[in-house]
Amino acid sequence: MNWSNYHGHSHYCDGKGELEDYVKAALEIGMKTMGFSTHAPLPFKCLWTMNKEDLPTYRAEITRLQEKYKGQIQLYASLEVDYIPEVMSPNHKIIKQLNLDYTIGSVHFIDNFPDGTPFEADGSRQIFVDAIDQIFSGDEKKLVRRYYALMREMLTDTNPTILGHLDKIKIHNSPEMLFDENAPWYRDEVMQVLEILADRNIIMEINTRGIYKKKCDATYPSAWIVKEAKKKNIRVTINSDAHHPREITVCFDIAADMLREVGYRETFRLWNGDWEAIAL
Repeated sequence: MNWSNYHGHSHYCDGKGELEDYVKAALEIGMKTMGFSTHAPLPFKCLWTMNKEDLPTYRAEITRLQEKYKGQIQLYASLEVDYIPEVMSPNHKIIKQLNLDYTIGSVHFIDNFPDGTPFEADGSRQIFVDAIDQIFSGDEKKLVRRYYALMREMLTDTNPTILGHLDKIKIHNSPEMLFDENAPWYRDEVMQVLEILADRNIIMEINTRGIYKKKCDATYPSAWIVKEAKKKNIRVTINSDAHHPREITVCFDIAADMLREVGYRETFRLWNGDWEAIAL
């Protein structure tokens, strides 16, 4: 399989290694196309996003690598951009002015704690439990519904190229279940997201990081969601959410097998500036 990966993080944010380290790792395994997607900066303290001041250097370095490795691998510039209403989004002016090849839109933050601290939804389980109590009056359904409502708002209003790790919120259901992923109300929330993906023709990533980091035993999103996405002809691409050069294709075979099982026969890659189907 001729793999590609469009979701990865380097030293510019919470990843390890230089951008060129990722290029060399990709070439070693015969990859022909890859994208860089550092966490976009935020206007508040965050340990895992890049600094706004580094944006010009980041963009220039990608351009340099594109020229250096021209003819060997196609390299694309992106950012993983958080959606926080009136704060940051994939169509924020500082993002648009970078002239990126694509954007990954993700929801990591869900409103604020009473003291004003942003609630990071994929932080520790204790923070998640505290948020249920302090922000959502002890109702875990309200928290989950807000997560998916923000996701739908992001997709509708900002139209990112790729939706990042759709159901990552499920990591908090281990070791003890906090919300039922099989419940009709939960599945309805997800199905509403899929409706927008299909309507806007936004690509849904099949993210393998939860598996190889042992956060859960399935991709983001789970197989049942991918099966429903196939019914709606939603485009997919396999990404590893790499934070180290050695992670760029980890568990891709697992993701590909799952895709085949639910009926997918192709994924999408960025090639010569356009998204094209490639057989699984």
